[in-house]
Amino acid sequence: MSYNFITIEGCIGAGKTSLSSMLAAAYNANLILEQFENNPFLPMFYEDKERNAFAVELFFMAERFHHLKNLLSKSDLFKTFTISDFLFQKSLIFASQTLNENEEKLYRSLFDIINTSLPKPDLIVYLYAPVEKLMQNIQKRGRSYELQIQQSYLEQIQNAYLDYFKYQTNCPIVLLDTENINFVENKDDFEFVKQILQAEHPIGITSIKKQT
Repeated sequence: MSYNFITIEGCIGAGKTSLSSMLAAAYNANLILEQFENNPFLPMFYEDKERNAFAVELFFMAERFHHLKNLLSKSDLFKTFTISDFLFQKSLIFASQTLNENEEKLYRSLFDIINTSLPKPDLIVYLYAPVEKLMQNIQKRGRSYELQIQQSYLEQIQNAYLDYFKYQTNCPIVLLDTENINFVENKDDFEFVKQILQAEHPIGITSIKKQT
């Protein structure tokens, strides 16, 4: 593995936590998972986005900061590399879609202060899935507060991710089309993903789709 810090990203329901956990187990890697269930504002956010957006985004940013700062500062010589299921910059991506203008300005100011002290991934893998598949995954895992998520919101967030990646010029970004991939239940699909991580990728966006 030529990468020291890999981030698996994706829209809600893309499977980033499942894949990150599987890869960490396969490679004996440090694993950093976003503890979204700890956010007390999340259920309220899906009920009333306008009222609870700033609180939910601020809580997530603080949690992401603490996870990265604490875990990445503890080097483990017996681990091969570090993998996370979230990109710290997703704080800005979500905030740009959920906050009003004044809230977003304040949020960005706080983000800029925090972001400078955190290490950056040297490979990002974005799990791209059609919104219909994301909706199916959300329904399948059955978290009560997520069942209120609208398809239009998923489209909005996914497009915000893709727009963000277009302007990133300091890191390899793999857009992995997962429409026909089931890395949880299909061993060959999981091996396909592992091969992607073992390959060298250029700076910027590389789109990959498994041939059927």
